[in-house]
Amino acid sequence: MILRAEALTAAAFAPFGDVLEISGPPDRLINQGLCGRHHDRARLEFLDGRAGISLFDAAPRALPYRLEMVERHPLGSQCFIPLNGVPFLVTVAEDDGGRPVNLRAFLTQPGQSVNLLRNVWHGVLAPIGARGIYAVVDRIGAGANLDEHGFDTPILIGA
Repeated sequence: MILRAEALTAAAFAPFGDVLEISGPPDRLINQGLCGRHHDRARLEFLDGRAGISLFDAAPRALPYRLEMVERHPLGSQCFIPLNGVPFLVTVAEDDGGRPVNLRAFLTQPGQSVNLLRNVWHGVLAPIGARGIYAVVDRIGAGANLDEHGFDTPILIGA
């Protein structure tokens, strides 16, 4: 199977999560009018535990990319905020009885972050062309919060 990476847009990504980016005027001005606040841009959800911020340092990948597995987190959402501006590939899928189906791939642009909704199948973190450094907001707590699904035949993702 060959899958083409789409440009990441809020509308196309909405069934899987949120695109965090500055677009349009800010919701309000703060800091004596010198900072625009674009307020509450991600649907964070944690069934229990607490929100935590971790730092990820991911090895570079390239297109075409071989997707061999996807994962999901049934107990909480997961938000990826790039710190060094490297574009990354976001692969997501719908769920059909515990199996990922109807995969889609998106390529981020500078200034875009993503929040994956709870229980959404997604590929591993894949910065394209250079090492990627990310702040990640996700659930910290006890319990099984990782399901993985390997593909018998890898899926090739191109630009």
